[in-house]
Amino acid sequence: MRCSCFGSRESTTARDYHDEDLLRDINHFSYNELRSATNNFGSTNKIGRGGFGTVYKGTLKKGRQVAVKTLSAQSKQGMREFLNEINTLSQVRHPNLVELKGCCALGANRILVYEYVENSSLDRALLGSQNADRMILDWRKRSAICLGIAKGLAFLHEELVPHIVHRDIKASNILLDKDYIPKIGDFGLAKLFPDNITHISTRVAGTTGYLAPEYAMGGPLTMKADVYSFGILILEIVSGRSSGKPWGVSQKLLLEWAWELYEGGNLLELVDLQLGEFPEEEVIKHAKIALFCTQEVGSRRPLMSQVVEMLTKNIRLNEKLLSAPGFFQDLPGLSGGPSLTKKPSDDSSSHQMSSVPVTITEVAPR
Repeated sequence: MRCSCFGSRESTTARDYHDEDLLRDINHFSYNELRSATNNFGSTNKIGRGGFGTVYKGTLKKGRQVAVKTLSAQSKQGMREFLNEINTLSQVRHPNLVELKGCCALGANRILVYEYVENSSLDRALLGSQNADRMILDWRKRSAICLGIAKGLAFLHEELVPHIVHRDIKASNILLDKDYIPKIGDFGLAKLFPDNITHISTRVAGTTGYLAPEYAMGGPLTMKADVYSFGILILEIVSGRSSGKPWGVSQKLLLEWAWELYEGGNLLELVDLQLGEFPEEEVIKHAKIALFCTQEVGSRRPLMSQVVEMLTKNIRLNEKLLSAPGFFQDLPGLSGGPSLTKKPSDDSSSHQMSSVPVTITEVAPR
């Protein structure tokens, strides 16, 4: 259905039309259609909340279910997210990326419509604060989730042109469909990378607990920021624990604890007690891959295509090349999981190339 959501010219400001060209090629829903689909955006239809709006489950007239994300009318950042997400996702299709179905932009209303994903977010399924929220995810499901996310990121970083850096990879932005296939969502902070650009100077944005330290401290943005976040995500999937909460008597963060266990040869202590039976060598390999992804020096981290290869092939990791992880806990005045933004800066780009480790893996003997 394609129905204009801009209203009449008399009631619409010049700012409303500033980005109309961007919205021209996307499917438009009417505000009344979405209000009816979500039971007037009722609390019983609410399925999530992010930093810039609320997500509702909606049922359109033909019975098609969708996820309806309303952005705060008062948030300028929310408006930037709205346009950025449309620009990023309107023409992109991949099994491990959430599909954008359309939008509504009527007056102050900014609404995005996505495919509905039945099993909610990985955050709720794996780390839900209520036992009722948590799902029983065996190792087969968890390893498939890791691989699906890796494939989605490899597509964004290396196959799609222009390349895309997500900037906010975390458990709450990974959605699970009815078959537990992971779909990366929430592209409001994503950045486009032309093919000849390796890094961008831009404001810091993302979520504490997942931020690569070099980027969090004001360094340039590279694809290796997503790789770091993915490494943290693997540790959460293996351990069933949040990256942002200190653990144990020593109150170490998850990555610190994982590195300590690795150095002591005790990585199995990281494994979620609710996992049940699991292949020990495979789980340990996933944890080690996470450590390769979270090394302090970004250039030492693998490409996501290399991560996919590590996860799918019978290869041995070359641990002689593994160095200590980088840690970043918080910026002043911030704590826990909310998304953060730091000082704005010039979005200028440069052409400096970064090195990529090419011998992370060795052929494993049969």
